[in-house]
Amino acid sequence: MEKASALPVCAEEALELLNCVTQYPFDQDKCLRLLHSLRDCVLKQKVKKFSLDNQDHHQHDTDSVTKKNG
Repeated sequence: MEKASALPVCAEEALELLNCVTQYPFDQDKCLRLLHSLRDCVLKQKVKKFSLDNQDHHQHDTDSVTKKNG
């Protein structure tokens, strides 16, 4: 049985990519690998859209990550 995670779907991959683009010097190859990792996660988890926490206060019935049905 999988342990439940407190993080949103693909949060770790997204955070790693965001942190990569802030690094100096910029390592484009590393960031590209992280982008592909995030893309793989999004496809695997069927993520439809990301949103930030402060955007959710207008949408009470949505999660921070929305999955496609089916």
